Amino acid sequence: MPDTAPGTDGGTMHERHERTTWVLVDGENIDATLGTSILDRRPRPEERPRWDRLSAFAAERWQQPAQGVFFLNATSGMPLTFVQALKSLHYVVVPLSGSSDQKVVDIAIERTLQALRERDADVMLVSNDGDFAEDLAALVDGARRVGVVGFSEFRSGALSIPGVELLDLEHDAHVFDSPLPRLRVIPIDEFDPAIFLG
Repeated sequence: MPDTAPGTDGGTMHERHERTTWVLVDGENIDATLGTSILDRRPRPEERPRWDRLSAFAAERWQQPAQGVFFLNATSGMPLTFVQALKSLHYVVVPLSGSSDQKVVDIAIERTLQALRERDADVMLVSNDGDFAEDLAALVDGARRVGVVGFSEFRSGALSIPGVELLDLEHDAHVFDSPLPRLRVIPIDEFDPAIFLG
């Protein structure tokens, strides 16, 4: 995978900064949570995350270039239109295949988290899946920033790791065009009755 992210001036962000935030997207997990747990149906195109906003959020949050890597299960075929859209947003797209008993996306993300231990880089994992907890915890070394972005109410408790910043895909990263029908616990300092009273 390249160690650079495209810049707006035709060069690369790597030329201006040494450090990168790797944004690893568990596409299967986010799509399944959105469809099954939040919308209770297949998401319409306009209801899906705006992935360009995610990489922009990561870059702004930690004030350095962010490189998105999108993992998807292509065992039953390559979603070419979606892949081209992601590539146009400068994501590295990783289409995977395997046998029916293999969680190919999970395997690839775990291997990537392990490989990133040897790199001087920060990591944002976009998933709610607790299977990544061990490899994520191994990245927390006091010098590296590590974050998890997902749906707070569906995030595995195993991902609540000391030193890992927990962020919400909708409320922190603002990647959706319209509010999702979520029921979440509201911190009292954020409570606005006007939202409920109309």
